[in-house]
Amino acid sequence: MTNDIHLAFAHPSERAAASADVPYDRISLRDYTVEVEIGAFQLERGTLQRVRFNVVVEVLPLTGPIDDDVDRILSYDRVTEAIGVELQAERINLLETLAARVAERILLEPQAERVFVRIEKLDRGPFSLGVEIVRARDGATPDAQVHQEAPHPCVVYLSNDAIGSDNLKGWIDHFAGQDAPLVLCVGAGALPVPTTDHAMTQRRIDLLAIEQNAWTLAAKDHRCKVVETRTELDWAMKNGQISIWAPSKIVLDAVDGPSASARDALALVSWFATEIDAAELVVIGDIAPDATVPVRSLTIETSL
Repeated sequence: MTNDIHLAFAHPSERAAASADVPYDRISLRDYTVEVEIGAFQLERGTLQRVRFNVVVEVLPLTGPIDDDVDRILSYDRVTEAIGVELQAERINLLETLAARVAERILLEPQAERVFVRIEKLDRGPFSLGVEIVRARDGATPDAQVHQEAPHPCVVYLSNDAIGSDNLKGWIDHFAGQDAPLVLCVGAGALPVPTTDHAMTQRRIDLLAIEQNAWTLAAKDHRCKVVETRTELDWAMKNGQISIWAPSKIVLDAVDGPSASARDALALVSWFATEIDAAELVVIGDIAPDATVPVRSLTIETSL
């Protein structure tokens, strides 16, 4: 067996040492195992599985005495915290996504220069399945890597009567003209929704019924684009695009998802408005629900 093959399966600390062209110091996290719901396959939903992390962070050697001062070094806790924060942010399908987000968060630390992240699933068979990535600071300053705060949108829920109203364009024009990004939400359409005796499949059917209505709304105004992922939504809010929320992916991937039935569209939208830290929830053509964000309701007859 060649040394190259050995290194392909060696611990990230050995791979880091073999590929280093700068005399870095290294901080190592070995065999850190957590139970988490992760995976793109249906059989992985609703099930916890063990995931093992091995992480090596390369830092430039300290100059001068350390003085046994923990504030001068990159604490091991910051590595485990980076993992925890990303696992709690949302349900993730791909190990590659999780590894990239953990690496990016670690590189926000001012001491970190390069990071190796290896993640393995331990319960998919009599073996481990995993990925390993390497990310480097590449000369960027810590200030350049600070995550920009997402904007606080105005979330507008449109009842079916509101979608069919002659005032629809005026409402969209009004809210699109405000400083906050605009995210439109709807419930299921007027057609009957199929029913099953299985809770999980029924939840998906009910969410898809909402998404059908979202596309119906999109057909009424070319400015409105249906979005289904948080990444799409964040991009849209930062670039002035009017979004219509298709809820399936965000709801099903949420670590702490809504307890409300998908048939209770207003409760679902209230949860969503809280999740994205909306500046306001406006309900048109229905009774405003309880919400943790400011909320108000408008009648179908209201023109703005």
